Amino acid sequence: MLNTSDILETITMIADEHLDIRTVTMGISLMDCFSEDAGRSCGKIYDKIAGRAERLVAVCDAAEKKYGIPIINKRISVTPIALAVGVSGGDPVLFARALERAADTVGVNFIGGFSALVQKGFAPGDERLIDSIPEALAATERVCASVNIGSTKAGINMDAVARMGKAIVCAAELTVDRNCIGAAKLVVFCNAPEDNPFMAGAFHGPGEPDCVINVGVSGPGAVRAAVAKAPKDAGLSEIAEIIKKTAFKITRMGQLVGAEASAALGVPFGIVDLSLAPTPAIGDSVAYILEEIGLAQAGGCGTTAALALLNDAVKKGGVMASSSVGGLSGAFIPVSEDAGMIAAAESGALTLEKLEAMTSVCSVGLDMVIVPGDTAPEVISALIADEAAIGMVNSKTTAVRLIPAIGKGVGDMLEFGGLLGRGPVMRISTVDPSVFVKRGGRIPAPIQSLKN
Repeated sequence: MLNTSDILETITMIADEHLDIRTVTMGISLMDCFSEDAGRSCGKIYDKIAGRAERLVAVCDAAEKKYGIPIINKRISVTPIALAVGVSGGDPVLFARALERAADTVGVNFIGGFSALVQKGFAPGDERLIDSIPEALAATERVCASVNIGSTKAGINMDAVARMGKAIVCAAELTVDRNCIGAAKLVVFCNAPEDNPFMAGAFHGPGEPDCVINVGVSGPGAVRAAVAKAPKDAGLSEIAEIIKKTAFKITRMGQLVGAEASAALGVPFGIVDLSLAPTPAIGDSVAYILEEIGLAQAGGCGTTAALALLNDAVKKGGVMASSSVGGLSGAFIPVSEDAGMIAAAESGALTLEKLEAMTSVCSVGLDMVIVPGDTAPEVISALIADEAAIGMVNSKTTAVRLIPAIGKGVGDMLEFGGLLGRGPVMRISTVDPSVFVKRGGRIPAPIQSLKN
């Protein structure tokens, strides 16, 4: 039986607290599309995506109307394209254009998987794909790229780290007329999950089935509202329980929509990724949750501890609501996409150093962080290495999505619009790390990698 108060609570979450299904993402394997001719491979890739995802948007629209919950994005993730380049040869940008055509045909918002997995070294196709990323992102609107440069098992590939610093700067430069959007579509991972439905880092891992539906649910506004109702003298264990119960309800919504889409499309249901992914809308902010917990402003002392409590409670609540929780699941802290984080960065309460500390307990890492446009590629590479080290040592996913704001300096604003929002250019240390970065090689895996 449905409880009336539960129904009314859900309506309030959707209407007033920005609860939504952030994305329904169809993962598609392209392993059967690779041939020795790049043109033929691109044709097969287009045909398979267009065929598999032909009804994706229509099915999501029907589920949205049936259950009354907004589904903000419909997306596709594919097998890392570096594998196709390794088999077929040719210009990797040809594959990016094929992905763009397919995404345009089926009407999805983004397509992820212009990716390479190089944590232990470069296979055929990897280096060519990485070097082509800036051009590919500049030539397309919907294609997203990611590179996994490290893992707890493999260590950190510093040769790849050095390449990615240059790729990020070049991606920003090639799209300076579009507010450096190329860099916003590029993620550098350590311990990248194979079933992540969120962009820009989504790809369909080699261990995934031929086709699958993954759902990303987001509800920071609903969590903030639930915490706000608690007495100001409530203990932190009580706050954690409130967050867990709210996360449970949010995840059940994702489970319902995912199962509906899976059945309608005739493909397996993969996972629910319960990630508190904020938006620039007032109230839909992870920073505001931290402030409801008791901080005067995000970025101050206590922020990392409050974020650890939040992330843990979200995961515990979500796990109980679905047998298939995966992806990143937890709390995202993208600066430009979170109204509270933007305010904290503008006031100086939130610094890049504090953000790095927070990434040790959040779900992603340094996400949508804007730095001065003249930041050296070696500085960006060193920051990637720092973030990867946090993920490697702590056996967790970390990532860097950094945007050099070409022509702008500290305190200036960079405007993206939509879910990507806007953000201030943040100060970054310019102490030269080039000798460290240029040494190359691999940072060895930590001792905790020896678990067998």
